[in-house]
Amino acid sequence: MPRRESPLESEMLQGTLDMLILRTLVLGPAHGHTIAYAIEHGSQEVLQVEHGSLYPALHRLEGRGWIASFWGTSENNRKAKYYRLTPAGRKQLHAQTTRWQQVVEAIGRILKPAEE
Repeated sequence: MPRRESPLESEMLQGTLDMLILRTLVLGPAHGHTIAYAIEHGSQEVLQVEHGSLYPALHRLEGRGWIASFWGTSENNRKAKYYRLTPAGRKQLHAQTTRWQQVVEAIGRILKPAEE
């Protein structure tokens, strides 16, 4: 059965995936498959994270020092690269979350203006 396309796939703002990855890693280290699953499951399958987007984002976040990677063994006893949130990543997540909330509130004011 083909995977259904996310209705928001092309509409996500730049940086949103980074924020979602950082938020997922607050819960503890995880490998790529687990991160993608957590985002998809947490969004009730509205957001679909493709490997072609996930792994470049993980490398970008690691390059910025917001996450760090290490090798470990997955649940099915295979070698897997795990990612963990760094203190700088935690700080960045806070900044991005604050900004995201401001943007959502601003858009909400435009979509539902106060009754005059």
